[in-house]
Amino acid sequence: MTTLDQKIAIGRQFHEALTTQNWSLLEAVLTDDATWTLPGSNEASGSGMIDGREAILDQCRLIVSYGVNFDLKPILVSRDNLALQLHNTAVNGSRRLDEHLATVCVLRGDKIAAIETFLSDVPGMNAFFSKD
Repeated sequence: MTTLDQKIAIGRQFHEALTTQNWSLLEAVLTDDATWTLPGSNEASGSGMIDGREAILDQCRLIVSYGVNFDLKPILVSRDNLALQLHNTAVNGSRRLDEHLATVCVLRGDKIAAIETFLSDVPGMNAFFSKD
């Protein structure tokens, strides 16, 4: 079982990888078969379910390319897993992103095996990450 400190470290590594675009660090905290479920119908959400470490890395690269700021709030832990509380903001021309989210990470050992993201503003995310 992963300890409290290990869970928090994994959460911090995930956040650090996004904010610094350290893709090898992100790769190191994900299992090969990791999945990520995202709400919405936009480029950042993809098909809503992203399967596999490489696909997650590609999706993170896409999200970061929009200039998103990932403001980390306290990391939450359960007996077995963790959740990142984030306030994501960005400006892209006339489009603005201002959303609060919880990214729940299911752990397998010391790696993230599944991610599910919960958003405060799905329509705002859809508008910001629109393909138009």
